[in-house]
Amino acid sequence: MDVSGLPGAATQLWHVTVTVSGPSVPMPQLREALDRLAHERPFMVSVRYAADRVELRYWDEGESLDDVAALALRVWGDHRRSAGLPDWATVGVEVIDRDSLHRRGDDRPPSLLVAAGVAPL
Repeated sequence: MDVSGLPGAATQLWHVTVTVSGPSVPMPQLREALDRLAHERPFMVSVRYAADRVELRYWDEGESLDDVAALALRVWGDHRRSAGLPDWATVGVEVIDRDSLHRRGDDRPPSLLVAAGVAPL
């Protein structure tokens, strides 16, 4: 598929995770802003949030990881005013291709969840 209009420019699907953080805001206010963001960007896979942090996951299409990562770095700021999002900073971006995302489950050992300061023997 070619979205650039240039001959031979192929695009692929990328899985994007953007994490933003900042001073705590009231949860109802944050939830309303995130609902507006999801309406403005209807291809969100998931949105996880706390009073001081949000993690957005979505699919994007682009020719290269560089192109998609550049857009991911702007997603929060581009919708800050229109969705009423907090004035937070992007603190993390992950962009991986579809095959890598699907292989993750097969390649990773099962994770053990333990309480802080406690480890299995």
